Amino acid sequence: MRNVLEAQRQAWNRGDLDGFMDGYWKSDSLTFYSGESVSRGWEATRERYIRRYKSGGREMGTLAFDLREVALGAPDRATVRGAWRLTLRDGSPHGTFTLQLRRFPEGWKIVEDRTTSGAE
Repeated sequence: MRNVLEAQRQAWNRGDLDGFMDGYWKSDSLTFYSGESVSRGWEATRERYIRRYKSGGREMGTLAFDLREVALGAPDRATVRGAWRLTLRDGSPHGTFTLQLRRFPEGWKIVEDRTTSGAE
């Protein structure tokens, strides 16, 4: 499970959004919660990331994760909790996350992402 987040971090820091999205379950059932908004489905989640970090000259910045808890709920299910921080030219947004992962034949994928943003 840790390797999923490490691969996402590396892809993000290369500016490779599609590589970052490889960590998510490519399904209409993927759910991404951020603040009061909910994105349902892989494509909607990808579009959200594009709007926030790729369109209109926006920068993706440098992403860091601090994994605080990895708990196996069953052989094919896990919960990962931690913190994230982006380093941008104009600040360092940060927050926490709780991820639900499932093991598929192709490996572990995030099936639910609950992300919060902290105060600057």
